[in-house]
Amino acid sequence: MNSQLSDVPSHSWLGVPIDARPLFAPEQAALMATLRGLASADWGKEAVPGWTVRDLAAHILGDFYGRLARDRDSHQNGPAFIPGETLEAFIHRINQEWVDAHRRVSPAALTDTLDLIGGQIARYFEAADPNSPSLGVSWAGIDPAPMWLDSARDFTEFWTHRQQVRHAVGQDTDPDPRFLSVVLDTFIRALPLTLREVAAPVGTQIQVQVDSPAGGTWTVTATGDRWSLAEPDAGPPAAVVRLDVETAWRLCTRGIQPDTALARARIDGDRALAEAACQIVSIVY
Repeated sequence: MNSQLSDVPSHSWLGVPIDARPLFAPEQAALMATLRGLASADWGKEAVPGWTVRDLAAHILGDFYGRLARDRDSHQNGPAFIPGETLEAFIHRINQEWVDAHRRVSPAALTDTLDLIGGQIARYFEAADPNSPSLGVSWAGIDPAPMWLDSARDFTEFWTHRQQVRHAVGQDTDPDPRFLSVVLDTFIRALPLTLREVAAPVGTQIQVQVDSPAGGTWTVTATGDRWSLAEPDAGPPAAVVRLDVETAWRLCTRGIQPDTALARARIDGDRALAEAACQIVSIVY
């Protein structure tokens, strides 16, 4: 994971770089406003299967500490892979171990610590070089990844966890397009890997449209060796998938399954290609 990027232009298939760095501080402020607005009973509500709001807050703190220790402080000690363990199994295991260890920590203490450490996270990302090599992004199929993608990935995780807290206590998804537009743009970077086994003539294009002020249109193109988000539009796409914004981000985080997204989608053109695109997942799953 610490090897150097050999040739930055070779990653052009990921599309135009995203700069999420200025958004970490306002996202952190939004998280703190959400947590400080919770009632005592809210902390025990289920936020994701098997985890309460309090558990999810502890998990976010673990993400904060892990990033700072590894990348800011060059701290080498930490959990190791068990022989034969996959990346997904490793991540799920260490996340659960962290949450279990923090069940004795009160919501008030968690909130205060998240406030302190979250500010350090925002400052770390604000100062990061977006073109430097960083952690791999498995769901985009790149390791090491450029920091712009790695940091955008972390931004989407923090944003998604905040929505999970909001939903647990009966609030809707935060519609703020400053955040949501970057989240969607980052999630779509999973499309080339999603389609890696889909054979199509060179130049075939699939277009994904998200209808929202925070949405947009993304086109992925079959090239000689992979699908790419960097090719210019070349006439009518072979398939168009239109999604509403809630369906789009929940699909990418597996808050809903592909069959549910397809039932809600408006599809034009080649349905098989559209169905393949709707297998997108932009988290470690």
